[in-house]
Amino acid sequence: MDTGEPFILLAPDLTPSDTARLSLDTLLGFATEVGGPTSHTAIMARGLGVPAVVAAGAGLRDIPDGTPAILDGSSGRLYLDPSPTDLQAAQAQRERLEAVRQAAYQGRMQPGATRDGTHIEVAANVNRAADAQAALDAGAEGVGLMRTEFLFLESDHAPTEAEQEREYRAMAQALGDRTLVIRTLDIGGDKEVPYLGLAHEDNSFLGIRGIRLCFERPDLFLPQLRAIVRVAGDHPNVHVMFPMIATLADLRRAKAMLDDVRAELNVPPIPVGVMIEVPSAALLARELAPEVDFFSVGTNDLTGYTLAMDRLHPLLAAQTDAMHPAVLRLIAVTAEAAQAHGKWVGVCGGAAGEAVGALVLAGLGVRELSVSTPAVATVKAALREYDLAQLQAWDARRWPSPTLPASALWPRSCSLGPRR
Repeated sequence: MDTGEPFILLAPDLTPSDTARLSLDTLLGFATEVGGPTSHTAIMARGLGVPAVVAAGAGLRDIPDGTPAILDGSSGRLYLDPSPTDLQAAQAQRERLEAVRQAAYQGRMQPGATRDGTHIEVAANVNRAADAQAALDAGAEGVGLMRTEFLFLESDHAPTEAEQEREYRAMAQALGDRTLVIRTLDIGGDKEVPYLGLAHEDNSFLGIRGIRLCFERPDLFLPQLRAIVRVAGDHPNVHVMFPMIATLADLRRAKAMLDDVRAELNVPPIPVGVMIEVPSAALLARELAPEVDFFSVGTNDLTGYTLAMDRLHPLLAAQTDAMHPAVLRLIAVTAEAAQAHGKWVGVCGGAAGEAVGALVLAGLGVRELSVSTPAVATVKAALREYDLAQLQAWDARRWPSPTLPASALWPRSCSLGPRR
C-alpha cells in the first residue's frame, strides 16, 4: 500500500492499467517476478523513466513489507537490507547519474546528429496523444512509433472509429509538421485484450498477432484505417506503419486495404512503412523496399525471433540481446536495401534507446531512432560524441563494441528506498 513515503513496488507482474495507476511522486522503482528486459512491462518502465528489475523470480513474494532495499535497474539487482555504507554509495551513484542526465538534458533541443553534423533524427515512442507534449519538451523531433494498441489495452471496449480519430488527430495537431508514425493495431504475443475474445494460442508469438490479427478481424482493422486516413487527409505529417509483415503478400494485402479506404474517403497517398521484426522481412528487404516509404526495425521482436528466445522466459530473457551479431546483420541488410532504393530506415525497438545501441545502429545506416521519452536527451548526447565515419568504421556485427565515452555508459536507471 502506498503510504505517501518513497517506496519500491514488488509484484508478480504489472499490466498497462496497473502501471497507469502508479504514483510517480513516491514510486522509486519496481521489481516483478516475471517478464524480461524487452517485455511489455519493461518497455512501460522505460517510458515512465522508472527503474525496474524484471524476471526476478518467485522469491519476491517472500520479502517482508517494509524491508529496506536498493534497486539497481541497470544491473537488474535488488539488494536487501543494505548497510549504511551501501546506502551511502548508492546515493552517491544516484547523484552522479543524475548529474550526467542533467547535462544531457541541457542539450535536448539540439537536433539529433553526430559530431560532424550527420542528422540522426531522435523521435519518441508514445502511447497516447496526452504524451506528445512531454515528448516534445524532452527534445523529441517527432513520434517514430504511436502504439495504437494502448487505446485497446486501456479500455473495456474496442475503441470506435470516432474515438480513434479524435486521438490520432490530437496527436497530429500536437506535433505540428513533425513526423507522426502511427502503427496499426499490434495485439497478440504478450499484449492480450480479454474483451476481444481471441482464441487461446499455445505459442502466441508465432500465431495470430499484428497484421495477421488485422487480416482476421477487419471489423477492427478497417475502422482504424478509416480513422487514420481521415486524420492524414488533414495532416500530411501522418505516416502509417504495418506490424509483423513477414511476406511481400502481407504488405500488398495491407496496402490494398489501405488504398481502398483512401479511395472511399478521397484522400491522397499516405507514406507507408513496415516493421522489420520478423527475420523473413529483413531478408526480403530488397523486395519490400520499392513498395514502401520507410522501414522501422523492431529490435525487441527481431531479436527474439532471430535467436528463438521468448523475451518473457525467466531464464532466457536476459540473453535476448539486440547487439547479437546475427541480429545486427539483419539490420545491416535492411539498411543496405533501404539505401539502395532511396528509403529511410528507423529503429523503434529498445536497442535505439541505449547509448551503445544508438551508436551501433547509426553506424549501420539507421537514420531515425525512436526511443522512450526519458531517453531522448541521453541518446542525442551520445551521438554528439562521434563522427559518422567513426561509427561506420566499427564492425558492429563483430562484438565487442568500441570503447565509449563516459557520457555513453550511464545505466538505464538506479534508485533506492524502502518498500512500504
